[in-house]
Amino acid sequence: MSSPDIPQKAPYAVEVEAGKKYWWCACGKSKTQPFCDGSHKGTPFAPVEYTAEKSEKVWFCGCKHSASKPLCDGSHKQC
Repeated sequence: MSSPDIPQKAPYAVEVEAGKKYWWCACGKSKTQPFCDGSHKGTPFAPVEYTAEKSEKVWFCGCKHSASKPLCDGSHKQC
């Protein structure tokens, strides 16, 4: 199984808008982290859809190893 690139070993803090969809980069290759820019094409990875339930700050996983994808669960401490 392929492992994703690790663009950073910390989460990305993002202010999200209620009802808006976001596409989180799962491969780690995107130049628009933490969001997908299509760089996964040709890899076994696909972006993960996230729909904001409310307008707030959320923490998107930066190491790409979270068990709570697309949100951070602290896995970066083990990378």
